[in-house]
Amino acid sequence: MLLPAPGRLHTVAVLAFDGMAPFELGCVVEFFALPRPELDVPWYDLRVCAETREPLRVVGGFTMRAEHGLDVLAGADTVVVPGVADVRGQVPAAVIGALRLAHARGARMVSICSGAFALAAAGLLDGREATTHWRYADLLRRRFPEVRVNPSVLYVDGGDVLTSAGSAAGLDLLVHLVRRDHGPNVANAVARRLVIAPHREGGQAQFIEAAVPPVEDDDPVGRAMAWALGHLSEPIAVADLARAAHLSERSFVRHFRRRTGTSPLRWVISQRVAASLAMLESTDAPVEAIGAAVGFESPATFRHHFTRTMRTSPSAYRRAFAG
Repeated sequence: MLLPAPGRLHTVAVLAFDGMAPFELGCVVEFFALPRPELDVPWYDLRVCAETREPLRVVGGFTMRAEHGLDVLAGADTVVVPGVADVRGQVPAAVIGALRLAHARGARMVSICSGAFALAAAGLLDGREATTHWRYADLLRRRFPEVRVNPSVLYVDGGDVLTSAGSAAGLDLLVHLVRRDHGPNVANAVARRLVIAPHREGGQAQFIEAAVPPVEDDDPVGRAMAWALGHLSEPIAVADLARAAHLSERSFVRHFRRRTGTSPLRWVISQRVAASLAMLESTDAPVEAIGAAVGFESPATFRHHFTRTMRTSPSAYRRAFAG
């Protein structure tokens, strides 16, 4: 990471653009623009930068004007891209050039939510693991196949390039940046002042809405999925799924993997975990009983697969989402 000269504050540049939502920008301003003399560490010098000095429209019906241009962004120590105007559109060439120049100089590059699309467009995520909002993960993977998209985590720290998931996950990543720069005590103090957790358990998998696969009369894999969803509490083998699809086991596994990208039994496990969420949220049933109700053979097996899928334990999930 690019280190500031002695006596100079660490400069953070955040990209503003026409049509942006204010939340992510506000998070960056809250973290890096407010003076914090009580912490007794050199804080940051924040610059809000944009491609134009003209007023920028902001979601919510107001406008703002950035004081700095892309030349300042290219010269910053840390660059934060809090989103893009259109995840399906093209990032302006001038922005891509400034991001590449900043990275080449050694700046720390950071994205929040859809900002990963700008870093990807600049080629800064090629060959790297990265994340974005779970709704955009498939699109990011399709548009930029060189990026190893991980939709299950709150953020990815790649050293000089860091990416976070949906909007509020930017808070987790910003706390992490402060922790990297100033240590856990300062990061914890900032988190307390903002009334947020200094570290959240789990990943964004716990916020993904479970999708119910469409079922058509001429879709054997869909028929098997529908049958499985109605029999999750029972033992399910590949032979059972193939029988519901009216296919041989070998043919069914081939069709299923082509359709879903995973194996039948891995898919069944994910559906059992998904089915447990509503019970954890809305009932007082013991975790062991919920695991059995969705077909896990033992409480240990349920906890293992739940933690592996959701990046948190069943009990922690219930504390976060019950009621």
